[in-house]
Amino acid sequence: MNDAKAESRADGGESTFTVLVAAAANLGIAVAKAAAGMISGSSAMLSEAAHSVADTVTEVMLLAALKRSGKPADEDHPLGYGPERYIWAMLASIATFVGGAVFSVYDGVHTLVAGEELGDPLISYLVLGVAFLLESYSLRTGVKQLRREASRLRVPDAYYLRHTPDTAVKAVVMEDSAALTGLLLAAGGLLGGQLTGSGVWDGIASCLIGLLLVYVAWVLGRSNAQLLIGRPLPPAMRARVREELKSVPHIVDVLELTTLIQGPAEILIAAKVDFRDMATAAEVEWACEEAEAQLRERFPSVRRVYLDPTPGRGGRGPGSGA
Repeated sequence: MNDAKAESRADGGESTFTVLVAAAANLGIAVAKAAAGMISGSSAMLSEAAHSVADTVTEVMLLAALKRSGKPADEDHPLGYGPERYIWAMLASIATFVGGAVFSVYDGVHTLVAGEELGDPLISYLVLGVAFLLESYSLRTGVKQLRREASRLRVPDAYYLRHTPDTAVKAVVMEDSAALTGLLLAAGGLLGGQLTGSGVWDGIASCLIGLLLVYVAWVLGRSNAQLLIGRPLPPAMRARVREELKSVPHIVDVLELTTLIQGPAEILIAAKVDFRDMATAAEVEWACEEAEAQLRERFPSVRRVYLDPTPGRGGRGPGSGA
């Protein structure tokens, strides 16, 4: 149990570092992009500034999520505070949508309708280059953690990114990937404006950046909503949990299995279990303890195991006739 808690603290510390790196990078980038956007008159640069501001707000909320969800269980919250991280992460995805996507689309449409006067794009190109380097470093930090966790669980990186309950790391990787794509779109808008003398390209780039942020906000929002509602373990992992329980002496069958992800390193398992008819009370107690020990050993993220002795379909209740 102590090893599991230590692992949880280590994972939380690594996630916190990943989010801090992303927050520091985005804060500096947001200021630089805003200044470059006002100097050059580029709506795409201003959209990118809004993008970085939204990302910074997102990271602040993710830090709050990591801190709040790490509180130990107490009398009022016997199952702990793990799910609270998904509330804050949900708010972070809303901030990405409102703070970045809506502003970018609005600014792009305004540019397409009203036009814009293009200034000197040199400062914008310099800011985009520096931002690309900083965002790449932040993304590299997130990807390194993602790959370590995927390797530990022996699953492909893409599968881990889709299904991980650590939405802080997922948010950093997705938002930094979107940021790099947005930087390329902004550069394309500036180049198009230079070559044609028209602000249309800049407006189109701004709209595309907004649509990109809509997609990121939708994916992150859906992931957090599923975890807030209550997401079980993947089917393959549930099958392995059943196998582990049935391998314990005196356990005949698993009649009903419920699994719940409460956090990146917090899994709850509850099951109705059919024990051998002739098993004594002491043997049932031993089997329950052994089952919990085996599950914790095979799945280090398991925190709580509840087993309910239940007669199978052919079982007999007290006083049943022959």
